[in-house]
Amino acid sequence: MSLLRSSQDLIKYREKLSAEVVKDIPSVLVCFGTGCFANGSGGVAENFKEEIKKRGLKVNVNIGMKTTGCHGYCANGPLVVIKPKDILYLKVKPDDVPEIIEKSIVGNETIERLVYKDVNTKEKIAEYHEIPFYKHQKRIALEKIGLVDPASIEDYIISGGYAALAKALTMKPDAIIAEIDKSGLRGRGGGGFPAGRKWRSCVEAPGDVRYVICNGDEGDPGAFMDRSVMEGDPHTVIEGMIIGAIAIGSHKGYIYVRDEYPLAVKNLQRAIDAARASGLLGENILGSGFSFDLKISRGGGAFVCGESSALMRSVGGDIGEPRAKYIRSVEKGLYDKPTVLNNVETWANVPVIIEKGADWYASLGTKGSKGTKVFSLVGKVNNTGLIEVPMGITLRSLIFDIGGGILNNKKFKAVQTGGPSGGCIPESLLDMQVDFDSLSEAGSMMGSGGMIVMDEESCMVDVAKYFTNFLVEESCGKCTPCRDGLPQMLEILTRITEGKGKEGDIELLEDICETLSWGALCGLGSSAPNPVLSTLKHFKHEYEAHIKDKKCPAGVCKTLITYHIDKDKCTGCTLCAKRCPQKCISGEKKQLHVIDESKCIKCGICKDVCKFNAVMID
Repeated sequence: MSLLRSSQDLIKYREKLSAEVVKDIPSVLVCFGTGCFANGSGGVAENFKEEIKKRGLKVNVNIGMKTTGCHGYCANGPLVVIKPKDILYLKVKPDDVPEIIEKSIVGNETIERLVYKDVNTKEKIAEYHEIPFYKHQKRIALEKIGLVDPASIEDYIISGGYAALAKALTMKPDAIIAEIDKSGLRGRGGGGFPAGRKWRSCVEAPGDVRYVICNGDEGDPGAFMDRSVMEGDPHTVIEGMIIGAIAIGSHKGYIYVRDEYPLAVKNLQRAIDAARASGLLGENILGSGFSFDLKISRGGGAFVCGESSALMRSVGGDIGEPRAKYIRSVEKGLYDKPTVLNNVETWANVPVIIEKGADWYASLGTKGSKGTKVFSLVGKVNNTGLIEVPMGITLRSLIFDIGGGILNNKKFKAVQTGGPSGGCIPESLLDMQVDFDSLSEAGSMMGSGGMIVMDEESCMVDVAKYFTNFLVEESCGKCTPCRDGLPQMLEILTRITEGKGKEGDIELLEDICETLSWGALCGLGSSAPNPVLSTLKHFKHEYEAHIKDKKCPAGVCKTLITYHIDKDKCTGCTLCAKRCPQKCISGEKKQLHVIDESKCIKCGICKDVCKFNAVMID
């Protein structure tokens, strides 16, 4: 493409590209998100190209068959969408391609075996936006993902990309900040700090050099929101950062991406190069006289580098350790210069706020939490994947309407939100609103948006131990509360799960949590007690059962459980005996089977394979 020297050039180029699109010709969108690609979407896309060429089918210049970012419905990939019919096919294999082309491209049929089937009602739904997983969502940050080719700046421009940048270039910097402030946008990276207030504080800080940074580190277990945005719609992030740079008077920015995200790095770099070549990034952007450039900084995978000050030290080439809380990054951030740092999702919201206005954005969400939030919904739920919902949606709607309920019709027990430093929310709070304040009141936090659903077979003491162990391994060790407090907490939790808990352990855990909360150097340390505190608050009876009764109610902690076979339910099918790796189950066919507890390693395979629920846990 040619160099765009003005906003008018951008408009004309968009019109030219749009005119080349023939709207009545079918389009095929193949998901190339990490999950779908791992399941073989590369072969699916290749077969589509070959079949389209072989049949001589007419395709659009810029649409036709294209690969896109993550559609979000990760458990059912590879995903293929047929436009304009809006048909979604799930778990598509390369061998399915000729049939799809014959019936759904050339013909007007729907392939029943490839469409969505509701796990509860068994209803089959072919239309993309009528599937419950998508029907209840409201997409802003994820709006273009699944529709645009992340490798094509032309595709992004056709969809309206960089129109917000052109508008921002005509606005005064303070007016941009006022619009962001009025929208109520709060940081989506964990802290929920008002973005407009942060930007204004940076402008008011003394100094001529300012930086903008995008936090794409995302180290939470089970979280992949930022990854999907960077992989599937990198230009939205870039556009948001340029607008932020105009607002605070910055001419240099960094996108900090963890090293485990190679596709995100690849797509971001390609997008940066394309934007720079088009005159949308670099010197004299769109002939406005404003210059700003971006560079990718790759992190080494340290969880602590998700904390703002540690991240900035890492970008600057130092060891990623947090600074004292009283040092504000908007005043002394990267290289001790005023710096605005927001995460990927926050930057992705900026263009739409500038384009549609603060009032439009503020009309979504709740009084204190405006807009939408992206979550990675994982765990013991039927529909796992990436979702975006309005702030204020209830947990029940999120888990049961979008998530499709609990796997295998088990009972819901808890949902963990906010990553390793978040908390576990019980069934009694399923009807609470999902927003910054409500989650905080429940003993959890919004965090970056990880959401892990647990069923009745989850042990909450074991869950607290898991996240505490993660934090022990990821702690930078700079401050005493984290360095010494977290290992002490882990030792106590381990003892409890091994049946060695004693009176006073709960009170000792609470004391250590209190010390960590007020004494840790950074926000990660002060929020580290949340998994323990929230499980103690809502599931204290499980701790007491472990300590006093030496029992694990969920049947998870191996030293506190035994397996036996119910004589009234066992049919003598022999399946458990055949699958037992220790060969410790005996019994004749069609006769009661027995488990030799002296040999049993409590792997649980016998319980998993039994079709009659005859294997019991004590």
